This record gives sequence, structure tokens and C-alpha cells, in this order.
Amino acid sequence: MRKLILETTAPFQGLPELVACDEGLFAKEGLEIDWADVDEGVSREARTDIASPGSLDPFHSHGRMFEQGKADMYNACEWGNYCRVQDSRVGSRQVGRRGIVTFAAIAVAPNSSIYTPQQLAYRKVGVPFYFGTHYLALHMLEGFLARDEINVCSLPHGSRYRLDLLLRGEVDATTLTEPYVSLAEKIGCRMVCSAFYHGTEVAADRVDADTYAAFNRAVRAAVRRINADKRAYLHYFIDYHQRKDPEIGKLTIDDLRESRIVVVDPAPIPAEELQRTYEWVRSWGMLESTDSPLALVNLDLQRRAHQAA
Repeated sequence: MRKLILETTAPFQGLPELVACDEGLFAKEGLEIDWADVDEGVSREARTDIASPGSLDPFHSHGRMFEQGKADMYNACEWGNYCRVQDSRVGSRQVGRRGIVTFAAIAVAPNSSIYTPQQLAYRKVGVPFYFGTHYLALHMLEGFLARDEINVCSLPHGSRYRLDLLLRGEVDATTLTEPYVSLAEKIGCRMVCSAFYHGTEVAADRVDADTYAAFNRAVRAAVRRINADKRAYLHYFIDYHQRKDPEIGKLTIDDLRESRIVVVDPAPIPAEELQRTYEWVRSWGMLESTDSPLALVNLDLQRRAHQAA
């Protein structure tokens, strides 16, 4: 058995990996999976005075254990991983897209006077900088507002924390992922816009093509099982969070929508999307020290591993 240490992942960003682990699919491919707790000791401070990620650490959570040499791989949103790979102190690179396409939304409180994205002009929208819904919020709001009308600020990663801050009135809107989109809807919050986004896997050089191919075969098997019966896997979104959040324990799988669970086979990052994403992230003042998006991906390992898988 080859040991592979992964950073811990929540269902909204790593459901196929969790299923592959629980149902013995990694073991079937000769992989022993250990998990490194990426959230242990992480600060959840809200800084609504911070309006851009420039002063913040992209390894605040995702990639933190990896950078310390305590994990071999991690997955996170594609945009954030571009920035983490640029700033990596250990030479990490992306090796392909993960198996889940994440659903997220921008929510407002039940008593809010905001009903459309256009009404968020100059209003305070809390996002977790360098995390998927930070970038997704920018993408979504760009469809309705000029860039100088978009006013994002720093809230903690973890939808529970952002939902609480929204309900306390500390921001006008915030981003949520499942199961907190469903919880927020149940208590009367409104989703003013929503979308899906990709994530990628980041690997150390010590992860060879054969190991990553075995990882992807197990994830693909999990994807097939989930797509065959999504309802059977909705409980992951409750089970994972209710240990720390009793309010999630009040949800049932009937409160969750199967249509928000989208899983696909892991695949290489398409070249044209790699270029477009790189240019868009740079346009927001990030990736300034990266001259080419090709520096952010281990193209050889990505090609060989996905072909082998």
C-alpha cells in the first residue's frame, strides 16, 4: 500500500474523496489515505475593513499543512490554487481538476431590502479571501455591477461563521456553500445569485504519475456511485457539520437539493481555460509575479496521470 496524506476536506469541495475513502475505493487502488487537519488552530477573525487579499496569507487554511510538509496533496478552488502555487515555498503545482464542481450563492438576511445583485452596488459583501466563494462573488457581481461598485470585505472561511455575521448585520451579504445555503434558506435568507465553480488538486513532487492515476481511478469510481444515487450521499453534508454545529443536525436530506451536487471525472485543466483564468485573476491584482499560467501546473504529471487513469 502506498500512503498518501491529504488535507482534510468538507463535502462541498471533496465529496468524491470522502466517499472513495469510506467505501474502500482508495484501498482497492493500493492507496492508504491519512488526513492532515487543515483547520486545527486556524483563526476565524472577521476583518470587514480589509477590502482586498493583498495583505493576507493564501495558506491561512488550504495548503497550510502541505507547505509544512505534513500533506502530499490538497484540493481547493481553482482560482485560489493559482495564487497558492505562485506563492508556494515548497514548489507545489496543480495537477488537474478535482471531482466535484462546487455550488455556492450570495445570501442576504431575511429582513434585507436587497433582492437583486444590482442592489449590492457599494454594499458590503463578506467573502473569505483566497477561497472559492471570494472569486465566485467577483465573477457573479461583475455581471451586474461595474468593478468600482463591488465592495467585498474579509470574513472567515467556513459558511457557519459568515452566516452568523450576516444575521448579526455586520455585512449586507455574504457567500455560502452547502449545507449552509439550504440552512440559510430554511431560516428565511434569500439567495440573490448563485453559480458553480471548479477546484483543482495540488500535489508535491513526491507524488508520481502512478500514484495520482490511482487516486483518480478511485475518485472516478466514487463519482459513478454518487451520480447513480445522489440522494444516498446527501447525508454527508449533514454528518460532516453536525458534530460541531447542532443547527445543521436539524436539517434532513429532504432539505437539500440533489441538483446542487455535481460530480464529474477528474480531468486536466483545459489549456484555454487555464489562460483565461490566469488573465482574469491577474486583472484583479493577483498573480503579479507569474509570467505564464504554465508555471502553475505540472503539465507532464497531469498528462501522464490522467492518461493512465
